[in-house]
Amino acid sequence: MSKQEKKDQTQELIKETAKNLFFVKGKFNATTQEIADEAGVNRTLINYYFRSRDKLIQIIFDEAHRVEKEKSEIIMTSDLPFKAKIAEFIEGSLSTSLQYPYLETYIVSQINKGSCHARDVEEHDLKRLYEDIEIEMGLGNIEKMAPVQFLLNMISLLVFPSAARPLFLENLMLNDTEFDKIISERKNIILNMLFKN
Repeated sequence: MSKQEKKDQTQELIKETAKNLFFVKGKFNATTQEIADEAGVNRTLINYYFRSRDKLIQIIFDEAHRVEKEKSEIIMTSDLPFKAKIAEFIEGSLSTSLQYPYLETYIVSQINKGSCHARDVEEHDLKRLYEDIEIEMGLGNIEKMAPVQFLLNMISLLVFPSAARPLFLENLMLNDTEFDKIISERKNIILNMLFKN
């Protein structure tokens, strides 16, 4: 293995370890030392490859944000029929929630802290989406409401259980495996709540 390959591998290992600590275990305050210990590398390597903990976190945040953007592109650019498009978006969101249970919580916490958050959606795409929702309402497939309310319903049904995961685990007396099973069963429940037909 070349020196460059080894460097790339170590960088990737540090990134994946940090992602795991933040998004899988929900340890948003993990220190550089904790990340290094978990990755089995020397702490100085993190500063060597990423300059600082903040820089590493920014890279992870940008990657997490890209995952979110890709999900919204399913809705904005797909040629599938409307309900199939929404079903695909829901499935993508739920599988991300299962892979990274604390991703949504992390993104919200970063936005609240004022970390940069670029807009995911173009205005003309959003307009088209609202028109599609109105057509579905006209066909009687969706309850009549302002199109933005349909989106808020969908996102709330998808995001809130993961964003409030620690609260649910505690108060509903569930373990991680039980909660993951509940999340994985949500697709049809959400679709049936959003669509009349």
